[in-house]
Amino acid sequence: MLYIANAGDSRAVLGRGRRGTRETLAVQLSVEHNVNIETERDDVRSKHPYDSQIVVMKHSVWRVKGIIQVSRSIGDAYLKKAEFNREPLPLKFRLPDTFFKPILSSEPSISVHKIQPEDKFLILASDGLWEHLSNQTAVNIVSNSPRNGIARRLVKAAMREAAKKREIRFSDLQKIEQGVRRHFHDDITVIVVYLNPKLIDNSSQCISPLSIKDRRHVNS
Repeated sequence: MLYIANAGDSRAVLGRGRRGTRETLAVQLSVEHNVNIETERDDVRSKHPYDSQIVVMKHSVWRVKGIIQVSRSIGDAYLKKAEFNREPLPLKFRLPDTFFKPILSSEPSISVHKIQPEDKFLILASDGLWEHLSNQTAVNIVSNSPRNGIARRLVKAAMREAAKKREIRFSDLQKIEQGVRRHFHDDITVIVVYLNPKLIDNSSQCISPLSIKDRRHVNS
């Protein structure tokens, strides 16, 4: 069994083989808590009916209190308890008024998936990846590439798309300092877990089942 718990806008996507074909389908297993999704905005507003500014549009993006896109998270204590909404937190992040109930929630959405014989792998990634790659594109890359270094390959694919959108070369994007790079793409963390239902059923370990690549820096 797979138990998926998520708070925020990272995503878990399953790669599932389609019987009788060589095709691998993308199946999203997680729920995203991002107020750019209308149902999530409605949920936040329903929990704060007396705050007309609980969700506002800023720089063409919906944000909770004009600050953050996610409505649930681990951390961000300054939006959960008023006592943390003070120095040394930078002024641009602090709320001008106090509050009496948590603005963000830490409660995860939890789903359970029974692993099927057709299930091949699981991609766990932050929103920095999904801003540039669709679920199916990411699954196609994993399905058609060697296992070794597959997480790095996904990160590079997302960065290439980010460079293309900004009409610059990938090599030039790599040279940009990390503090400035955030204006071109968000941080990217990727984990790829390969599944073998037979080995899982037998409580055995799969050879090289895991590939991890963390964040924004890919130089080769």
